[in-house]
Amino acid sequence: MTADTSDDRPDRTEALRAAATAVERGDLVVYPTETVYGLGADALDAAAVERVFELKGRDRDDPLSLGVASVDDALRYTRPTELAVAFARAFLPGPVTVVVERDDRVPDALTAGRDRVGIRVPDHEIARALLAETGPLTATSANVSGTGSVTRPDDLGDRIRGGVAAVIDGGETPGTESTVVDPETGEIHRRGAMAGAIEAWLADPPVEG
Repeated sequence: MTADTSDDRPDRTEALRAAATAVERGDLVVYPTETVYGLGADALDAAAVERVFELKGRDRDDPLSLGVASVDDALRYTRPTELAVAFARAFLPGPVTVVVERDDRVPDALTAGRDRVGIRVPDHEIARALLAETGPLTATSANVSGTGSVTRPDDLGDRIRGGVAAVIDGGETPGTESTVVDPETGEIHRRGAMAGAIEAWLADPPVEG
């Protein structure tokens, strides 16, 4: 199922409802973000998370991020320091993945057994509306591992398209990768959007670490 939500709000509402229903069933969906199209499943359901790994052909030792609608939502599933919260509020929503300590509700399947998880709050109206309906979703690109990220629904590979229950069409996305950063250690794991501003913030944070 593909619905164009770029201009028609009734279609957008219908597409969001269909995607949210699919997630509730344990199915996978494709949704737009301010970077690339994402592959979403219930991030708190280990079985659904496993289906994401299987569809992407992704190594189980390569953790997925946790997509949420807001920083406040992220705090329900994580245990960040004061510095990490300040960083998140400075840069989210936005094309940044913030690595923090996870709560027990986040399954090992998502984090590859690690005690930290990357948080994404997309700066995209459709993505956040979906996340507000579903709760936390996996935040990973909607492509088979090792292939290029997708910026338009028409470019989805047959494997991904055939393995999801819904595709929300939000038009073309910019394609820039998010910057992955652990503000508590000051480490940038992947440089992407806003990397310069992030480095400046980390060099002179407004709160103590």
